[in-house]
Amino acid sequence: MEAAHEAILDWYGREARDLPWRRTRDPYAILVSEVMLQQTQVVRVVPRYEGWLRRWPDAQALADAPVADVLRAWVGLGYNRRALRLHEACVVVAREGWPTSAAGLRRLPGVGPYTAAAVASFAFGEVVAAVDVNVARVTERWGLGTPAELLPRDPVRAATWNQAMMELGATVCRARRTECPRCPAGGFCNARGAPEVPPRGANRPGAERFEDSNRWVRGRVIAALSAGEGLPDIGADRLSPALAGLERDGLVVREGDTFRLP
Repeated sequence: MEAAHEAILDWYGREARDLPWRRTRDPYAILVSEVMLQQTQVVRVVPRYEGWLRRWPDAQALADAPVADVLRAWVGLGYNRRALRLHEACVVVAREGWPTSAAGLRRLPGVGPYTAAAVASFAFGEVVAAVDVNVARVTERWGLGTPAELLPRDPVRAATWNQAMMELGATVCRARRTECPRCPAGGFCNARGAPEVPPRGANRPGAERFEDSNRWVRGRVIAALSAGEGLPDIGADRLSPALAGLERDGLVVREGDTFRLP
């Protein structure tokens, strides 16, 4: 695997995007970036991440913030439960300190296997594979072994490798638009030139438009309440189940016939 390690790490050293969360080993800053990046494009995350850290520079600051302020600051990033879980995780960290292993980080609210591994690797130097959808896709196409089997054993190289694999999957070995001619894995990738490409969801018969989804309604509700407006005029048949779910998730509070942020 040494040749593969050198090829990918050399490529990453030349081609890596300069992203702000790659310039720190602060576990809080890394956790914020990883939570924001879940299903949200990098170009949208960068300014929001930088503004977030200016406002709440550490876990204690976020833990002390009112939940309503945290939700308002999250509007536009989607999946508002992520903001609530991030706040809850920081409350635990402010009280108990940072876990330094992936296993310990998994016990924080809202922190799953990938996020725990990423923070453990990038902040604390644990030799653990951080496997997001990009890494899983790249390693499956290579056909050389699991992400854990491919991981360098040196902590610094392991952390850089995790970043490099995510970068490769995000910019070159993408799900639907691959660029095999410029891929550094050309010498050992079993799928080179003919990678399996999944069908676009929008092309599946009966695929739901985002604007018709419950998630869209939930986002509209949080955005309206964050702006101090009333509930959006969407229709009770769609609004009622969205409000029930938001209340159940702790994202809104019912007071009689009105709703507000927590």
